[in-house]
Amino acid sequence: MQEKSAAEQQNQDFSFILSKFSHELRNPIALISSELQMLVSDHPEITSYRYWEDIMENLEYVKELLKELSDYNNAGKLCRVPTDTSAFLRTVAESFRPTLEYLGISLETDIPSSLPVLSLDCIKIRQALLNLLRNAQESISHPNGKILVRAECLSHGICISIRDNGCGMEPGQLQDIFEPFVTHKPGGTGLGLAVTRQIIEAHQGRLEAESRPDQGSDFRIFLG
Repeated sequence: MQEKSAAEQQNQDFSFILSKFSHELRNPIALISSELQMLVSDHPEITSYRYWEDIMENLEYVKELLKELSDYNNAGKLCRVPTDTSAFLRTVAESFRPTLEYLGISLETDIPSSLPVLSLDCIKIRQALLNLLRNAQESISHPNGKILVRAECLSHGICISIRDNGCGMEPGQLQDIFEPFVTHKPGGTGLGLAVTRQIIEAHQGRLEAESRPDQGSDFRIFLG
């Protein structure tokens, strides 16, 4: 049996630490949340306390962080099924359209009906796509926001592109955006893009990004 490489062992050790860390925190956080709800039930006036909203926002942040830690730790565990990628991509894009319309951001799609059937974990690929769509949405703060979801056939599979005309990124930011716990957004966990990359690589695909300050970003997923 071939011995594990140092990198594989390091990743396995890191995953074990993350799993234990999130498990140990999940129960006390759930208890704190329940106790705060009981406190509000008995003393509703407490919600007028000047720091109450800050307390609840910080609690929600911790919950989201624990969820993303779990997502990161399980990103490589797949349950693949043959998938009509054309129909699947249209469904994912349309599910996000109402959110963008509410924010005044236009969504354009260019998804041909001739895309091949691929073996995908639809839940995880959907998660990866929604992470990228959410990132694109959060990068746009002007009134002429636009996101384009495009797909095309390649000789060895497909390329899915999610392009926005948001704030873009500096070259230095692009170097580490897929690393865990690295974020350039206020309040970000730094795990969304790391989870997305892990999901794509678990499918033997790759994730690339191009970006220019004040011109937007283009994230491309290659799957075969």
